[in-house]
Amino acid sequence: MTRRRPFAISLLTAVMTLALLVPSAAASGPQVKVIASGLDNPRGLTVGPSGVVYVTEAGSGGTLVCMPGPEGGDVCGGKSGAITKITSHGQRRVVRGLPSFAAPDGSSAIGPSDIAFSNHGKAFVTLGLGADPAVRAGLPKGLKSAGWLIRANVHSGHWARYVDIAGFEAKKNPDGVVPDSNPNSVAIGRHGRVVVADAGGNDLLSVRKHHRTKVLAVFPATPGVPSPFGPVDMQAVPTSVARGPHGSWYVGQLTGFPFPVGGAKVFKVVPGKAPKVVAEGFTNIIDIAVAKDGSLLVLEIARNGLLSGDLAGRLVKVKKDGTQKEIVVDGLVAPGGLAVGRNGAIYISNYSVFPDMGQVLKVTW
Repeated sequence: MTRRRPFAISLLTAVMTLALLVPSAAASGPQVKVIASGLDNPRGLTVGPSGVVYVTEAGSGGTLVCMPGPEGGDVCGGKSGAITKITSHGQRRVVRGLPSFAAPDGSSAIGPSDIAFSNHGKAFVTLGLGADPAVRAGLPKGLKSAGWLIRANVHSGHWARYVDIAGFEAKKNPDGVVPDSNPNSVAIGRHGRVVVADAGGNDLLSVRKHHRTKVLAVFPATPGVPSPFGPVDMQAVPTSVARGPHGSWYVGQLTGFPFPVGGAKVFKVVPGKAPKVVAEGFTNIIDIAVAKDGSLLVLEIARNGLLSGDLAGRLVKVKKDGTQKEIVVDGLVAPGGLAVGRNGAIYISNYSVFPDMGQVLKVTW
């Protein structure tokens, strides 16, 4: 496995050990409902204008190019990434043709990974890369936008490049390690500030058009972490960002190899200050959000660790006093994204590393 790629999972083991279950809940617990299905590697999602849910689909790769992948085996690229709109009337892909890289069977895709709307209704979308930005030079034209933050019109279906996140990594490389970029999460702050968590670059960026990009935080590696191959420097891999109070940001980390159980943390980033740990003891955080009551919601893609071959996920609520409580466990299989609606409902993308099997769940009480 590579040191940073966030979706490094043994899918064969997962398929053999996990059945495609419909989420369920006890009558006194949260009620979980499937509101969208048949998605291709669904990832980040948001509740947009008028309360409509939008989810990014990382796609299923394609046939434009095939090349050796970062974890062995080939990955194939195509324009199968999309954004899907979900309403009470059903689901519909409203933006198509976005870059996607996946295994030949369409699993474990890297492509559109998150979406956020500005106060003016503009949709910002991160396009994953999961590699040294230099690899883009050899890609077909339709795939060279990988590693960019784009702006999409969910009404017309048109989209355009906004900021080259991977290009910034290639030039600045804030963490000083081998260049690697995977823009994985985007959030909107006060005054329309757009912030991106680069899981490959191990940093949090404030971005604006015309290359006005600023580093808000760099997340260093943890040295000497035990692994099957001896002690390693474990990369932070910040997969998620959510707006915090008073101009701050919450950032959740997946952790890199060896993906230790209980080794992931949530940081609070105040611009101009070093990141501060505000919650810990998690395993492979894939997304975070702030609930209506101000508590923190933490989504784990693999509660037993990515090396376990078990894709059972978990959603945890962290109260203001720091206490943690599991909210949803049953039915979460490799969940990939999290969002909170205006009425407090929670939305989760499920089966996030499978083509044509992905779901969006609605969790209510």
